[in-house]
Order: sequence, then C-alpha cells, then structure tokens
Amino acid sequence: MSSRIHHQLVVIGGGAAGLGVAARMLRGAQCNDVAIIEPSEHHFYQPLWTLVGGGVIGREASRKPMAELIPAGAKWIRDAVIEFRPEQNLLRTRDGLEVEYEYLVVAPGLQIDWDKIDGLPEALGKNGVCSNYSYDTVESTWQNIRGFKGGNAIFTFPPPPIKCAGAPQKIMYLAEDYFRKQGLRDKSNVIYYCATPSIFSAPHYAEALNRQVVGPRNIDVRYKHNLVAIRGEAKEAVFRNTESGEEVVQSYDMIHVVPPMSAPDFVKQSPLANEAGWVDVNKETLQHSRFSNVFGIGDASSLPTSKTAAAVRAQAPVLEANLSAVMRGQQPEARYDGYTSCPLVTGYGKLILAEFDYDLKPCETFPFDQSKERWSMYQLKRYVLPVIYWKGLLRGYQWPRPGA
Repeated sequence: MSSRIHHQLVVIGGGAAGLGVAARMLRGAQCNDVAIIEPSEHHFYQPLWTLVGGGVIGREASRKPMAELIPAGAKWIRDAVIEFRPEQNLLRTRDGLEVEYEYLVVAPGLQIDWDKIDGLPEALGKNGVCSNYSYDTVESTWQNIRGFKGGNAIFTFPPPPIKCAGAPQKIMYLAEDYFRKQGLRDKSNVIYYCATPSIFSAPHYAEALNRQVVGPRNIDVRYKHNLVAIRGEAKEAVFRNTESGEEVVQSYDMIHVVPPMSAPDFVKQSPLANEAGWVDVNKETLQHSRFSNVFGIGDASSLPTSKTAAAVRAQAPVLEANLSAVMRGQQPEARYDGYTSCPLVTGYGKLILAEFDYDLKPCETFPFDQSKERWSMYQLKRYVLPVIYWKGLLRGYQWPRPGA
C-alpha cells in the first residue's frame, strides 16, 4: 500500500545538478522545504575518472558518501522515481511512495546503456576490454594501458549526446603518451573510431586538436564509425559506418569502450520528455515547455549543449533565479547561453581548456589562448577543479567559470 507525502520543492537526482540546485534554493528566501530523491549510497566526481584510467590517481578520490553531501535542511528520500504525473503535481517511487510537490526540478543524470553494444557486458574487464565510464570498471583501463606491449589500441566514441564528449579522446591521449614514454609507440597503432564527422564539436578546438595532437602524434582517426559489437574471445570489435551501414571488423590488443548513453527510462517514458526522451525545457530559461512549475537541468535535460559539470555550473544560477521568480508569481527572465567546458587532457601534464556556448564559439575565461596545450591548465584540472566541485558546485556556491 502506498503512502503519500508533500514537499514544496522536490529535486530528482543527487548529482552535481540536483545537489547544487537544492543547496541554492535552501539559501534563498523563497524555499525552506526541499526533498531530494536519490537512490545511490555514493556520489562520484566522474571527471576524475580520466586521471584514474590514466594511472594518475586512485579511484577512491572520486567517491564520497551521499549522506555527507545532502544540503543541510533538505530531506533525503533514498528511493528511485518510476513515474511522473505532472498534471497532478505528483510522482511515484519504486518503494511505493507518492510524492506531491509544488515545484519540481528534474536532474537525474544520464543512463549508461552498456547492453546496446552486443557482447560488451560480458567482455568488460576481460580480453583487453576496458572503460572509464563506471567506478567498477575504471581501474581496468589503467590495467590495460600499463600492461600493453604493442599492437592495436582502439578507442571509441559513440553517437552523442554523452557525458563530456571530450572524455573518450582524453584517455586515448594519455595512453598514447604512456606508450611513447615506455618506448612502445613504434609498436603501437592508436586508432580512434569516432561516430561523428569531426574530432570535436567546437571548430576552434577541433582545429587545435588536429594540428597540435592528432597529426603530430600519428593517431589514426576513423570518423563516422560506431561500435556495435564486441567479440571478446576473438579480440575483435565490430563497427558500423554511420552513413553507408557497412560493417568493419577490427582486431585489437586493448580497446577502451565508451558506451551509448540516454536519458533514464523513467524520464523517457514520462509526460516530461520530448520526442528524443529528454526533459523538455526551454534552452534559455530551463523551464519545462508545458509544465510551468517544472524545471530541468544537467545531463537529462534537452539543453543542446555538452553534458558537463561546467554546464551545470552555468545553468544552476539561471535555474535558481527563474524558479524563484515563478515562486513569486513572476516570469522567468534569467537566460542561459549554452556555456559549457571541456578540459581536454592531451597527455601527462598537458591540457587544452575548451570553453564555448550554444553557437560553439569560444567563451574563454583566462587572458591567453586556451586552445594551446598548457601545463598550468592540467594543474587546474588535477588539483583545483576537484576542490571547486566538492566545496563549491555541490554546495551551491558561485565562482568564476573556468572549466569543470
């Protein structure tokens, strides 16, 4: 038998977006009754997984107990949403709870669709197959890179959107750098199978990557190819050309797989979703297109920008301002310009800090050309951004917007 509770504001998701927005709203004058619905025991700072996979740090640095991060004053409902009924201002959870709300923020993040690649779930962590895209598998990446003795090192990029679209190539650059330092580069073929037609969506940074990294380091990029199957025992990967449909079988000695991603099923199947399955929000105000008391933020939203923590950092103050305005009976006036950032690690101690907007034009923070590889920007990612994430973003504090 279900029970019913009521909260003024309900936030779905205990990720960077959900925690940050909840903290902001609790500090504002408009809201003192906030519930966060999140089933997970731990929170993960996923941008660190590139460095974990590259052997720089241990995975434990990326994890903290969720209980330590829930904002003071918020009620944590450790449960999972299974149904939205926005016409009734109501949702249902897996454990049978019915939650009524006056206002709703939907920020559940992305769903990792491992099983959409035939043979991948069975092969992960074995037969040279690895992935940075979960806490359970990220250590297998470093094991494969460290144990590589030469041959074909394959790295994949699925059709977007995915979490941080630069991450699939970051681990490739670290691996290539490691192979070079170990004297293995002449024995290694580093191949990037990319489902898109370019190395990066923002042309300014794509040109820089091709000129400074991909070309000089002899990385073989094969565009418009999507991984559809892994044959673990045979150490073969099957790719499909996204234009012709032709399949290519590629042998490998190690392969780093980036799985397809999508909005969570409970979002896709809800009245809140657009045709593509994302929370259907106005790209400037973050307000839902049909339900004025509902807002969306972060990776599960329909916002047409890269899905990064930096994007959340820029979205959060806009959502706070607009939700607060709606609570006061006013119109939302704050605007999000699509800002996002991708710290593109190009090797050990080297990084290109890409920052851009909806138009894919640079929105750089620092007074120098960020499209150049820099040691200083690598240190920013390695040491500064984790502190900003844990102590700033998750607690709803504002700071200048360099990267994430």
